[in-house]
Amino acid sequence: METTDGRAQDRVNSVDPFGFQRSKHFDYEAYEELMSEYLVVLTRRSIKWSKLLKGKSKVQRNVKLKRYVRKGIPNEHRALIWMATSGAQDQLEKNPGHYQSLLGAQHDPKLVETICTDLNRTFPDNVQFQKTANPCLQKALYNVLLAYGHHNPAVGYCQGMNFIAGYLLIITKDEEKSFWLMDALLGSILPDYYSPAMLGLKMDQEVLGELVKVKIPGVWQTMTDHNVMWTLVVSRWFICLFIDVLPVETVLRIWDCLFYEGSKILFRVALTLMHHNQALIQEAQSLPDVCQNFKQITRGPFVDQCHTFMQKIFIEPGSLPMATLTKLRATCRSRVVAEEES
Repeated sequence: METTDGRAQDRVNSVDPFGFQRSKHFDYEAYEELMSEYLVVLTRRSIKWSKLLKGKSKVQRNVKLKRYVRKGIPNEHRALIWMATSGAQDQLEKNPGHYQSLLGAQHDPKLVETICTDLNRTFPDNVQFQKTANPCLQKALYNVLLAYGHHNPAVGYCQGMNFIAGYLLIITKDEEKSFWLMDALLGSILPDYYSPAMLGLKMDQEVLGELVKVKIPGVWQTMTDHNVMWTLVVSRWFICLFIDVLPVETVLRIWDCLFYEGSKILFRVALTLMHHNQALIQEAQSLPDVCQNFKQITRGPFVDQCHTFMQKIFIEPGSLPMATLTKLRATCRSRVVAEEES
């Protein structure tokens, strides 16, 4: 066993394709086995995408594209498809020079200070963010966050946004595209997640609770029995869009769908994690147990195998019509507002 693992470790790079250094507990052998299957999928998808795009720089949203997106966007096409499907490309074209003008404007010293505090905490395990990297993405990260803070002063900057901007830069390698994708996420896909009151985030955590109550009642009962608030176990899922919660490739596959289909995808992922692991969650005997089990369900083969995991998110939670979400959001929003006012 040792020797095979040693060989796998020799063959697999200790830095992943996105620049993250693998942890010392990383299972190289399991990864190599997983990738031998996933690379076949990636190659097949890559050929199909190349045929679909045929060198085009514009794509139309349609049933075929949605199906392709759900099966994963090859990394070389991610920036193009994310920009097109999220509406970020339209915004970029409608507002030429806007990003540069934000960078050139007078900067709020408080905003600068808050952003600078978080720069070194953003992906210290990623070689592209280290000071020695050339180019070092830290400067680009600072620019994107600063520009966004001035573009949307109601939000400014809050923790979590640094990780999102960081992932966008890793994929697009382009500040302006990252800025407009950030605007699509924070402005329309996840409204009110990052505003000072975080009303949208609190509302969606409540909505998730209501969905669990109907779809996975055993888990809902466990949460109720041990008096666990949803925010305790899922706030990081929502605010970081699963960054540092699930494996990188799985997160990117979730984002492929998030930019196309909107925030409904976050509920599908959360419900699938709980539905698939409901027996484990229900074993909890106390609040700390519940928290520990929620950490456990974001690791292991089920989430590592991103292709099958992504198929499951469209099957396990069952039907999730937008009308249902809209209705639940209205109810939960009123509840959150009432609680904050009381």
